[in-house]
Parts: sequence; C-alpha cells; structure tokens
Amino acid sequence: MSTRIAFLTGHGTENDFVIIPDPENVIDLPPAAVAALCDRRAGIGGDGLLHVVRSAAHPEARAMAAEAEWFMDYRNGDGSVAEMCGNGVRVFAHYLQRAGHVAEGDIAVATRGGVKTVHIAKEGDITVGMGKALLPEGDVTVSVGERSWPARNVNMGNPHAVAFVEDLDHAGDLYTAPPFSPASAYPDGVNVEFVVDRGLRHVALRVHERGSGETRSCGTGACAVAVATARRDGADPAVTGTPATYTVDVPGGRLVITERPDGEIEMTGPAVIVAEGEIDAGWLETATP
Repeated sequence: MSTRIAFLTGHGTENDFVIIPDPENVIDLPPAAVAALCDRRAGIGGDGLLHVVRSAAHPEARAMAAEAEWFMDYRNGDGSVAEMCGNGVRVFAHYLQRAGHVAEGDIAVATRGGVKTVHIAKEGDITVGMGKALLPEGDVTVSVGERSWPARNVNMGNPHAVAFVEDLDHAGDLYTAPPFSPASAYPDGVNVEFVVDRGLRHVALRVHERGSGETRSCGTGACAVAVATARRDGADPAVTGTPATYTVDVPGGRLVITERPDGEIEMTGPAVIVAEGEIDAGWLETATP
C-alpha cells in the first residue's frame, strides 16, 4: 500500500460517504479500516464508504463487466458489506463524471444488487434506475419503546420495513435498531422507515439503516416508502397502467420516486462532492488493529 491514499467526501441529500478511488482494486479495505475511515470523531466521517473499482478488477463484479465498467463496492459505516445504496449510486456517478470517467447522459453502474442504470442530467440532478420492488408476504411489526406498528415488508435489493406513524418523533432516537417481529422476516437485519403524510402523494420519513444507525437519507428506503405508500393508497401501476410518483422528504432533503407500470422504479435527487484529500496509510494501519 502506498503511503498516501486519495479520498473524497460527498453526499446525496446529506447521506454522506467517504469515496476511495481504486480502479484496479489494489487497496485493502477490511471492515475495521472502513469503520475507522467512517468514524466521525477519529476518522474522516461518513454513513458509508464508496469503493470505486473497475468491474473487471473485482471478483464480485467481473460477471457484470460487459454491462458496466464501474463497480460500486459499497460498505456501511460499521464496515459491513451492503447490497445497494441509492444515494450512494448518485454520488458514485457524480464522482465518475467529475473524474472524467463518464459524461452526461446514461451510464451503467454495477452493484451487489445488480447493474443500475443512471442518468446524469445537465441541470445536475441524477436519476437512478432502482429496479423492481419485491413485496414479501407475511405480517411484520416494528417497535419503539411501548409503541408498535404494523410494517410493510419491501425488498429493494436490500430489506426494508415501512411503518406509518402519526408523528416522526415516535421513531425515538434511532441510535439502535428498532425491534421487529417475527425474527425470521429479516435474518440479516433490516432498514426501518417511519413515515408520515405531508400531502397528496407527498410523505416524509426517518430511517434507521442497518449498520449505520439513523441517517439523513436513504435512497432505497425512499423507494420502499413510495411503493408501500402507493399500495396503502390503492395505487399499483402494474394494475392501473399509470406511473405512480411520490415526493419523499428525508431529513437531508427531497427525493422524487416514480414506479412505472412495468415495475421499474426511478429515483431522482441531487449529489454533491464536498472535499478531497489524502489519507495517511500509516494512520490507517494503526487505526485497524
């Protein structure tokens, strides 16, 4: 490992990330190293880490290399691996454009949740094709303190439990994962969204992301919420033949989610690069025993 490692920081609706450009996949990033980099007091700080690698250079992405040149090797803030991150994909695409690897228009990004189609607009917003939602059967309940609510089980390549509440304060501090039942519904943990109505096809959420705690935004969570809200409202684009679009307010901003009649979901929102610099590799080694 070289003595200096390039990094950037960025965010999508204040869901923030450490970005490590590593096209040839030569930087070793074990979970402890990722957690140290994402530490907000002793490291750089972020909800997660975007490891930027060419698909052909990563064993988990080589099969997707013909479709997508770049692989988003995404990690949660605690160092654990995650399948997808919707806000992360927007920031990832913005970084690729900033670095000169891609231009405005449509690009493909490989993720552990499959290849995602991304559109980089001239005016700056980025739209991500998030794939289709799966709606597993079975009742799910989430709890905070003495309160509990039924939740809609939605899978966006990663698992979500969507609960409609009267007040977002009912979600508590969200430092720890809200309990859910049955345990068999989410054997690997779950992202939990608490949702209130703001107006016609307009909702707001707070979210606990597994491995990160409460975050300012969650892209896959916003998609899961839009789908769950549409079904609650009796709207299923596959049945009506009409796209369903919801505005989803998150603590860090606003996302627009559209579910098309073919089931494909699109998420549109901003992406920002904040800073760039170098990591001292010696510090990273000492920070990861």
